[in-house]
Amino acid sequence: MPDLYDVAAIGNAIVDVIAPADDAFLAANSLDKGAMMLVDQAQSQALYAKMAAGVETSGGSAGNTIAGVASYGGKAAYLGKVADDPLGKVFAHDMRAVGAHFDTVPLVGGKATAVSMINVTPDGQRTMCTFLGASVEFTDADVDKDVIEGAKIVYLEGYLFDAEPARRAFAKAAALAHGSGRMIALTLSDGFVVERHRAGLMGFIEGQVDLLFANDSEIRALFQTDDFDTAVEALRPHVKLAAVTRGAAGSVVLSQGERLSVKAEAVQKVVDTTGAGDQYAAGFMFGLSRGRPLQQCGQLGSLAAAEVISHYGPRPLVSLKDLAAAKGY
Repeated sequence: MPDLYDVAAIGNAIVDVIAPADDAFLAANSLDKGAMMLVDQAQSQALYAKMAAGVETSGGSAGNTIAGVASYGGKAAYLGKVADDPLGKVFAHDMRAVGAHFDTVPLVGGKATAVSMINVTPDGQRTMCTFLGASVEFTDADVDKDVIEGAKIVYLEGYLFDAEPARRAFAKAAALAHGSGRMIALTLSDGFVVERHRAGLMGFIEGQVDLLFANDSEIRALFQTDDFDTAVEALRPHVKLAAVTRGAAGSVVLSQGERLSVKAEAVQKVVDTTGAGDQYAAGFMFGLSRGRPLQQCGQLGSLAAAEVISHYGPRPLVSLKDLAAAKGY
């Protein structure tokens, strides 16, 4: 099949509600700073009632990444489940508005579209409470064969490991992708996801994953160590290619027999770290899909991450393609 897309992603389709908060608010509501916790619809609505005025925007980790790929000028597609409700229609509109292909059949008569309540403290850290809603109803029946087989890179969101039907969808997508000579990429998503599914994730990484994305805390959780370098060296035999981010310390890219260090792009002020890892993955995969050297792939990732942490919201507000051109990337 011809190359229809640079990147196609499967993820939890979520609408984000992002608001400022202080540490006292987190403590008063028993929220673990910097983490993502799952809540039911009632808990989500109760927290929403207490939060400060904020911004509502279509999100979801892999959805944010696809928006970043499209902002770089890449051809992108997204697979994820929303409900046939107002928020679901907003999400679908937003995905198509950024130029991404999105055609997953919505859920009718079931759970509402997923929502993530994100409280951002003055240091830019985001604390997420997520009602997964319709997003966990994504199954192998929703995996579009033409999309998967037509994408250079198929990107899978680690959060989906919380739902058994979605894990079956992962397996189907991996089989279709590899059968067509495509690359499978996985993001670990969150340290708590790793804690819950360490054995399953390791098995999937070793058997199916060509490119792994993780951050400092996630990779240390995967190998149960407090030392970053120990975790990175432990990862090396298990992957063909990996990119591990470290915030202001930049990122490390591992390939066969090679370890590259990539500096973080300078940011005047960190406003909101929501979407930083998602946008790093977007830049890296866009570069990789276009045949760029690994060092430049990392630089494109860092550039996208720097743009998104300079404002509220998990998606670029300016053209990443234009930013890259200005940088000579």
